[in-house]
Amino acid sequence: MDENISNKISDLRAIMQKNGVQFLIIPTSDPHLSEYVADHWKSRAWITGFTGSAGTAVVSSNEAGLWTDSRYFLQAEEQLAGSGITLYKEGIAGTPSINEWICSKANAGACIGIDGERFSANDVAQMQQTFGRHGLHLKCDASFINELWHDAPALPQSALFPLDIQYAGESLSDKLARTRAFIKKSQANALLITALDEVAWTFNLRASDVDFNPVAIAYAIVYENSAALFTDCHRISDEGKMIFKKANVEVLPYDYIYKVLNDLPKSTKIIVDKCKTNYALTHSIDPENIVEGSSPITFMKSIKNEVEVAGIHKAVVKDGVAMAYAFRWLEECVKSGQKVTEMDFAEKLYQCRSQQANFFCESFGTIAGYGRHGAIVHYSATKESNAVIGQESLLLVDSGANYFDGTTDITRTIIIGSPSKQQKIDYTNVLKGHIALASIQFPQGTHGAQLDVLARQFLWNAGEDYGHGTGHGIGHFLCVHEGPQNIRIRDNGTELQKGMLISNEPGLYKTGQYGIRTENMVLVQEGETTEFGRFLQFETLSLFPFDSKLIEISMLNEKERNWINQYHQKVWDKISPLLDEETQKWLAQKVKTI
Repeated sequence: MDENISNKISDLRAIMQKNGVQFLIIPTSDPHLSEYVADHWKSRAWITGFTGSAGTAVVSSNEAGLWTDSRYFLQAEEQLAGSGITLYKEGIAGTPSINEWICSKANAGACIGIDGERFSANDVAQMQQTFGRHGLHLKCDASFINELWHDAPALPQSALFPLDIQYAGESLSDKLARTRAFIKKSQANALLITALDEVAWTFNLRASDVDFNPVAIAYAIVYENSAALFTDCHRISDEGKMIFKKANVEVLPYDYIYKVLNDLPKSTKIIVDKCKTNYALTHSIDPENIVEGSSPITFMKSIKNEVEVAGIHKAVVKDGVAMAYAFRWLEECVKSGQKVTEMDFAEKLYQCRSQQANFFCESFGTIAGYGRHGAIVHYSATKESNAVIGQESLLLVDSGANYFDGTTDITRTIIIGSPSKQQKIDYTNVLKGHIALASIQFPQGTHGAQLDVLARQFLWNAGEDYGHGTGHGIGHFLCVHEGPQNIRIRDNGTELQKGMLISNEPGLYKTGQYGIRTENMVLVQEGETTEFGRFLQFETLSLFPFDSKLIEISMLNEKERNWINQYHQKVWDKISPLLDEETQKWLAQKVKTI
């Protein structure tokens, strides 16, 4: 057993016993319920050793388990090996949910502990009901790991700066006006905003508080005639302070939000999204003050305005240029016998992107998985796993950037040598699904779940599938994953609308062999209007060629071949003028007509 992890869990159990807690649930989230969290809140990774961005640990007096989804099964198996922590694979038949597992093992009267800042109010209400039916008690202030993690990183202290309207396309005052219209329509006086990307979007505020996400650790309240931003005041630039003052935005200390919410006048009715607001915050508000409702910001920011759309078009050109230089370098190095590892190539991609105008940061850690590592959906190379890239197998590279112009996310799978017949068949089935989704015209009112099968159909016909969604929403110079728009099997009730930015990323993963994913960003645009109504369609934005060596042309119909050739011509037209002569020659070979 990993002695370090074992000692941590042993110390945690001692604190649990002292406080009368038999089970402790440790999530990945922060007080803002973010997908990606600042190091300060990575307590689940610290106590388990599992570093994936999704997963929940449970520690009892004599057992410990880690629940995560299919993206992280292989990574979790490797990182939990020898720790004494059991992996529970979510979504697999026979795997109990966390609540089921606890209820099956807990004695009547047992106490289950959570940190109420890390769970939504709705999640806590559900847990209270479930555990209550089994005679169990839920303790919501069990932040025990804070007592053990003595060298936990401090709260982020990056500079906060305003995003100029030339990039945002809409002023702070106009966004507040739209928000206030929603508040009034909801017969309320205020709106509580807790999600970091929603605060950033509403206040045209950016920072570097979370790796790969240009957001600030902050809360906000929008009132009928004013607003309050809760963050570390000294980090805001003078320009930002002037903008906030002009818009009647008061800047208050981060933790002060609890006092403000606790002291709300009885007459103030504040909209609280209990799916997005942590239990501790919600619990600090008098129930009579709360108007339950969804945050309007989620939907407002999902519809990109004309300036944002124009910026994204600029960003993908820069991204394509950077990738051309990086992939040409990789191919030449490997063919000449130079040693290039997965981490080397991730660093090269970063260097090439950082040389582009208005580059801010990567939009997530680059996934460069060679051979069997490509089958680990969210693989992240470490010093121990860092493989040398060769010519014999497939290389899956998922990467992206945040430019002031917009956020990018693109995946390509290549082979530097010669592919096998099966590799070509597998790749082509994935690509055919990608093309089918990219090419569809669909009626207004369509949900992403209704389109998901288009990307999976050729894999299904081969008895294959992939465990992740086909498409996620993408922010504008914000988080690479955003809602509510998506394309996946399970419907979340969201209609796709003009201006929504989404990924198109079917894949196939063969454990121990290789992984394949083809991802472009697509923008929902107007289609045609007929006697049957208004139709929408996707505009493919990302600009980088597919690996023609991996395409089994005999499996393509004429429409699919034309789509690839037209796409490759677009790639050439957009990025070749910005490349040096040698890279132009390299790209010309990659976009040849098939």
